[in-house]
Amino acid sequence: MAYNRVSDANEITARYMDSILIKERLIDSVVADTSVELFGTKFASPVMTPAFSHLKEFNGRSLTGLEEYSIAAKELNILNFVGMMENDMFPRIIATGAKTVRIVKPYGDNAKVRDQMKFAEDAGAFGIGMDIDHIFGSDGLDVVIGEKMAEQTSDMIRSYIESTSLPFFIKGVLSEAEAVKCADLGAKCIIVSHHHGRLPYAVPPMMILPSIRKALEGRDVKIIVDCGIASGADVYKSLALGADAASVGRSMLPSLEEGGAEGVSKFIKGVNDELRFIMSCTGFAGVDQIDDSCLIKT
Repeated sequence: MAYNRVSDANEITARYMDSILIKERLIDSVVADTSVELFGTKFASPVMTPAFSHLKEFNGRSLTGLEEYSIAAKELNILNFVGMMENDMFPRIIATGAKTVRIVKPYGDNAKVRDQMKFAEDAGAFGIGMDIDHIFGSDGLDVVIGEKMAEQTSDMIRSYIESTSLPFFIKGVLSEAEAVKCADLGAKCIIVSHHHGRLPYAVPPMMILPSIRKALEGRDVKIIVDCGIASGADVYKSLALGADAASVGRSMLPSLEEGGAEGVSKFIKGVNDELRFIMSCTGFAGVDQIDDSCLIKT
C-alpha cells in the first residue's frame, strides 16, 4: 500500500501538539495568576522570548530586531534570550533593561566561547548558556554564518559552568539521558528543543517532556521548552507536561518585523492572556499547580 513518509520534525511536532486536547473544570475555579519565579526572580509569565541571532533592523527602524524584542521583554517582565552575536552587540541588549540570557554557539574557537561567556557575565547577563544542537551539520561539524563549530565534551561544558556564578542554560536537550547528564554537569536549566527541526524525525519536545521531568525529579534544574510554541494553549500543554516555562520562536517573527517592540508585546500578551484563560477554565490558580489532569491525547 502506497503511503507518504514525513520526516520534517516541525510537522511531526505540530501534529503531536494538536493531538492533545483540554478538558474543562469551572466550578470553584478563579482567575489564574500567570506569574512565575525563576532563579530567585519573579516574572509576570512563563512565556519567554527565543534566542534569535543576528537580527538586523526591520522596515528602516533604528533599532535591531534583537533590541526591539528585548525592549518588549522588559516591558512585559519576562525572561529574555539572545543567541549568536559579537560582543559589541550585547551591551545594547543589556541597555534595554531586560533580564537576558545569552546563548553562545559551540564555536570551534574555544577561546571565543569562553570570552563571550565572560563578557556576558561582566556586562550584566541574567544567565549564560550554549545551544549544543548546533554542534553537528550534514557535512560533519556545523558552520553557522561562516563560523565552524566544535564537538563539546562533558569536561568542556563542566568547565564553562564552573567558570561562572550565573545560572547556566543548555539548549537543545532532547533525551532523558542528556537531561540527566546536564544536571550532573551542574546546569541550572535545560531547553528541550530540536531547534526548528534540525534532526529528521526528531521527537516532539512535548512528547518527551514527561519522561525528562521524571528523570530530573529531585534535581534543581529548570525545564524550558520550545519548537512550535505559538499560543497560550501551546504554553499550557507544555507546563502540564512538565515544563517550567515555554519559549515562542518563529511565531513571534511576523509581529516583530511589522510592529517592533510594540508588536512583540502585543503578541506575547495575547499568548499569556490565552494561557490565563485556559488555566482559569481548568481549575489551576497558579502556574506551579498545573499538571496533566486536564489533558487528553487523541
